[in-house]
Amino acid sequence: MLRIPKSPPPFDELIQEAAQSGRLEAVLGTTVRPSIRYHHWDKLRHLKPPDDFSHREWWLSLKFRRGPLAKIVPLQSTERTPFTYVLADPIPERLHDIDLRGGGVIAMPEPITNPETKDRYLISSLIEEAIRSSQLEGAATTRAAAGEMIRAGRSPRDRSERMILNNFRTMQRIGALRDERLTKELVCELHHLITQDTLDDPSMTGRFRTPDRKIDVGDDYGQTFHIPPRAEELEDRMDVMCAFANHEIPKEFVHPVIRSMILHFWLAYDHPFVDGNGRTARALFYWSMLRCGYWLCEYISISEIILKGPSKYGRAFLHTETDDNDLTYFLIYHLDVIRQSFDQLDAYVKRKTEELHRLEQKLRGLRLLNHRQEAIMSHALRHPHHDYVIESHRASHGVTHQTARTDLLNLAKRGLLDSRKVGREWHFRPSPDLDRRLVEMA
Repeated sequence: MLRIPKSPPPFDELIQEAAQSGRLEAVLGTTVRPSIRYHHWDKLRHLKPPDDFSHREWWLSLKFRRGPLAKIVPLQSTERTPFTYVLADPIPERLHDIDLRGGGVIAMPEPITNPETKDRYLISSLIEEAIRSSQLEGAATTRAAAGEMIRAGRSPRDRSERMILNNFRTMQRIGALRDERLTKELVCELHHLITQDTLDDPSMTGRFRTPDRKIDVGDDYGQTFHIPPRAEELEDRMDVMCAFANHEIPKEFVHPVIRSMILHFWLAYDHPFVDGNGRTARALFYWSMLRCGYWLCEYISISEIILKGPSKYGRAFLHTETDDNDLTYFLIYHLDVIRQSFDQLDAYVKRKTEELHRLEQKLRGLRLLNHRQEAIMSHALRHPHHDYVIESHRASHGVTHQTARTDLLNLAKRGLLDSRKVGREWHFRPSPDLDRRLVEMA
């Protein structure tokens, strides 16, 4: 169960307290080695403070050093105070890692960089993100059922499946929108895609909430975590958010990954819609990352990682709001989510590649196919859209036309290749579920 963290003592109160005790110079002038972690007061008050400091003095010392390093963000709280962030450890290191892994091609696994096989990984990741993002917002269905619905192209049976299908189509749409500027109309379009046929009031699909609709963010136990800005402010606030998303403000450099994560926080904080804000916020994060050239982000699922510890997700928001709008907490959390998502993608591709190698070895060991057919199957697993013809197979292996024809027709009879006639020539293409058929054969 998520709880509201203990708010830090006011900075002015701590200054006055230290001055009255004659400890102000010692607290502010001494270099206190802080914890490696960027702790919130709610955590720090339970840790052992350094030297002869009290917890309150330790917090004052940390806040005094964080203040000059804080960078101001155009996002403002409901009280009109700005949000800020500090480039504290481990943020620079994590950003460097994402720069290397998210936008380059060096050391990327061959199945992802191969134009003929990358689509299967893309579809899998889009399905995963669609399912997990919907489950975060209450969708109740199994991963297998939802995946089957999308792959088979059948209509959703209930609201949960509709949420997942909407998310999947939204993620596909984001891939096509990566070169577009963000506008309020585009934000509403994404929300419309995400929430179509899932809201209690269909008229609010793709529309900002109105003043007559009071929206609080809380739990099922009556605990309120966040009260969003008034509906009358949303048009102007969304204008500022779009300018930030399009790199128009602020004038100084903001790392694109940080900008993308703040955009995620921003929409969730403003909560401009009656429902679907979390899914829309995560969709905007993906749009921003893709627009900034982090193409590999299309293959990861941050919602899968978030779903493993949803309370950490909520706590990252609450730590920011309860400590002077310090976004550093949310950024550190979000960077760890991205890192875990990349690690998970690497492990997934490695596992699939090893499964492919084991399958090839098993087929060779069972002698179910001749060596020429084994060569075609190995090639087909890596080139699922390739066309094979009798003449090219004959020339590649130095056999007669009849032998080449027999090889290919036999593979088609086994269901491993699909055959069709183009003019007077037979063409053969790998079965869409070739890997499954080979596993069954083996």
